[in-house]
Amino acid sequence: MAYIEVKELWKAYPGVWPLKGISFEVRKGRVAGVLGQNGSGKSTLFRILAGVTFASEGGIRIGGEAPGLETKRVTAFMPELDPFYNWMSVDELIVFVSGFYDSWDSDRAGELIDFLELPGDQKVGVLSRGQRGRLKVVTAFSWESELILMDEPLGGIDQPSRRKMLDALFNRFRRAEQTILISTHLVDEVEPFLDDVIYIRDGEVTLVGDVEQLRTERSQSLSEIFEEVAT
Repeated sequence: MAYIEVKELWKAYPGVWPLKGISFEVRKGRVAGVLGQNGSGKSTLFRILAGVTFASEGGIRIGGEAPGLETKRVTAFMPELDPFYNWMSVDELIVFVSGFYDSWDSDRAGELIDFLELPGDQKVGVLSRGQRGRLKVVTAFSWESELILMDEPLGGIDQPSRRKMLDALFNRFRRAEQTILISTHLVDEVEPFLDDVIYIRDGEVTLVGDVEQLRTERSQSLSEIFEEVAT
């Protein structure tokens, strides 16, 4: 049974349709890559899944529920642009965020801060883009969510650190049965961690399926498949 169900989802803004009737499903406990070039509609999809904005047409179910208060209680959303207060220190921000979650794990947060080498006494406003990206990881992975939405989480992080971070998140810090959707255009770097893939181009799903099955059927890597469906 699907944990995430997206059916004929449309989203309109004045003069533009970022999403044009997309449909796909993701089973519980899977890691799905939502892949596409910048402007393809990935961020719009994630904002709808997170309950930050609403669909114009179509339907979404997360664990059988439409996006709303119930799904927000189990969903950790890492937007591409963070909403952090620049005047807070890293430690102050973590304490502030922890107050929103009954299942917040302070030990896990401390472990992540140490692993990601974040300076606790540093003001958020002076952090680099990569450091702010790592801080988003701490806020998403430090509580017992069922679903994590990671929208372009690798921006500003150098290549060696990206691989180290992804390996730790998916193999060390991810909780059992946690479903993760990660959007990116850095296909080759996330490929080893994905179970499923959803390719989006110009607001439409051009390919969806099990990663291993797609690689076997096409005798190609995800990066090679992406080059074909993105052009």
